[in-house]
Amino acid sequence: MTEPWFDANYFSWIPGTLLGVLIGTWGALGGLLAPRGKGKGLVIGIWGVLMTASVVLFIAGVAALITGQPHGIWYGLGFPGLLGLFLLGGLSFVVKMRYRQAEAQRLQAKDL
Repeated sequence: MTEPWFDANYFSWIPGTLLGVLIGTWGALGGLLAPRGKGKGLVIGIWGVLMTASVVLFIAGVAALITGQPHGIWYGLGFPGLLGLFLLGGLSFVVKMRYRQAEAQRLQAKDL
């Protein structure tokens, strides 16, 4: 086994907690802005950053597993990344649908 990348007893909770809080904040922001049709660039931009962070965490977790890092390290990096990919991937369709609905409502109101 190789030298651990960091002390998993103290630091393995940080990536998952940080990513979870950021995804929750993104969800709240999307829930407030998407139905109104506001801030589409901001919401989609933040989604891209969080998706990239999830991919990086997942790849780091897989690399840690392959290189023989302890369980706390590869699990502490890989699981938040995998969970972020599933959550952000699924919720992106919901957010985009809400923006389409807001645009349809705006066009319908303009026709009246």
